[in-house]
Amino acid sequence: MSRSISTRTGDDGTTSLLYGQRVPKDHPQIEAVGSLDEFNAALGLAKAAIPDAARKAAIELIQHDLVAFMGEIVCAEADTARHAASTFAKIGEAELARIDAAAAAIEAKQVKFDGWATPGATHDGAALELARTAARRAERRLVALPRQGKTVRPLLLQYLNRVSDLLWLMAREAEDASAKARQAPSPHISQFLP
Repeated sequence: MSRSISTRTGDDGTTSLLYGQRVPKDHPQIEAVGSLDEFNAALGLAKAAIPDAARKAAIELIQHDLVAFMGEIVCAEADTARHAASTFAKIGEAELARIDAAAAAIEAKQVKFDGWATPGATHDGAALELARTAARRAERRLVALPRQGKTVRPLLLQYLNRVSDLLWLMAREAEDASAKARQAPSPHISQFLP
């Protein structure tokens, strides 16, 4: 007998936090986790649109980070210590440093941009911008959680802020690469003749 994804336990408008506590589906923590889930899906779209294998791998690392991130956010405040002591993956200084290094590497290339970005110059750039805006929405949901009684480690807010900046830079890099390709002179047929 195969398992079904449809448990029907949420038919009453509730869902479970990490260790089983039932809450309404519009609970602030569920809203925050939902926004992180949307961000992860947007990253999937960006990953599919990016032609560069190294960039795809960088996006996938962020997606793996988000799984750990969601686990921490969906944990009830009363279970914070239990989660901290668990073997669940957690976002730490190493993940934050990886995001900072990736942003610094793009900035070192002196990617060109003028003023406010208008997404849509390239498919991959637009997908990265969509992911960036999803990251910003998730950030807004996280900032609201402490007012609702849920502790959020400062490092998590730093991570989301910086990953959003990284995605903005990646989008500019994608657009810059496309612009440079369009400006490159087309080879003349005489270059191929003996």
